[in-house]
Amino acid sequence: MTDKKQRLVLSVLDFLSQSIKDGTVKSDDTEGLEVAIQCIGEAFGVDPTDDAQRRRLSISPANLTTIFDVYLKTRDKLGSGAGSSSAGGSAAATSASTTTPLPPASTAKQPSASDKASAEKHKQAGNSQMSSKSYTAAIASYTSAIALDPTNPVYYSNRAAAHSSLDDHYSAIEDAQKALSVDPKFTKAYSRMGHAYYCLEDYDEAVGAFEKGLELDPGNANLKAGLENSRAKQAKNLDVETIPPVRSPGGGLGGGMPDLSSLMGMMGGLGGAGGGAAGGAGGGMPDIAAMMQNPQMMAMAQQMMASGGMDAMMQNPAIQNMVNRAQSGGGMPSMAELMSDPSIRDLAAQFGGGGAGGPPAPGAGSI
Repeated sequence: MTDKKQRLVLSVLDFLSQSIKDGTVKSDDTEGLEVAIQCIGEAFGVDPTDDAQRRRLSISPANLTTIFDVYLKTRDKLGSGAGSSSAGGSAAATSASTTTPLPPASTAKQPSASDKASAEKHKQAGNSQMSSKSYTAAIASYTSAIALDPTNPVYYSNRAAAHSSLDDHYSAIEDAQKALSVDPKFTKAYSRMGHAYYCLEDYDEAVGAFEKGLELDPGNANLKAGLENSRAKQAKNLDVETIPPVRSPGGGLGGGMPDLSSLMGMMGGLGGAGGGAAGGAGGGMPDIAAMMQNPQMMAMAQQMMASGGMDAMMQNPAIQNMVNRAQSGGGMPSMAELMSDPSIRDLAAQFGGGGAGGPPAPGAGSI
């Protein structure tokens, strides 16, 4: 379910809860309304008591009542329902207005010169409030300007900036879209939209918004900077997503373990000429510090821990024997000793590519 629908549901639930608190609803009806609130919330996956969800879905400082008031004022300014002299005609006009979207700015009744002048005053007040970081007050000022003149994309764009300043980036995107519905060539709206998507870490949408803005204004420095930053984040995310996983060609334990034969090969390569912990010519265990500097080893270790493969590995009797030997002062076995143990070879075949002769893991060549 989209955030937009859940926002509407939360607004409705808040309205109903407030109606209980302020006495709008009779005490006899309170219990029934409380049940309705709970059922509606469950049906739409909205919990008014969940602070995290409320922060994400709240339309504060606005509420359902203030939004409806703005809508009615805007409808009246646009002349919707005007000319109906009878009560029946008025009711029909009201019903139609609640189900029909507002007409585009190009076909809407244009505001009067007086309305435009008053709207500009509200905009200037909003700009001053933005400068003093009174973002909630600025939203209210821009909303008043829009009520007087809904045909000016600047008011929506400025309100989008105020929403973003309060980290309400979803509302900022909605206002940017409204600005573009009024004037599809208003490039500032693409800048607002791109910034909001960037803050939401939706870099694909951010890139799209900045690119559309640059199609209209190729020399716009803000759009260029926004596009560059978004592409950098987009590329970084792509790099992370395309790092090849450490696969298990033989299937092993549900794909959770790396190719142990490749692991042994890398360990042998890292061990140098050492025999045991101190070195020598016996092909002993490698330097653990050196192993942890190997990116492939780190990837294997992370995959094993994340999938639970490490726990499964430690349950193997051969591994337990090796650990017990080390703890009792017998030292770590050499690589030759490890691979001569049939149980270790079986473990390698189970986890990886069929033993020491199996295919190497992706990227396990020279590093």
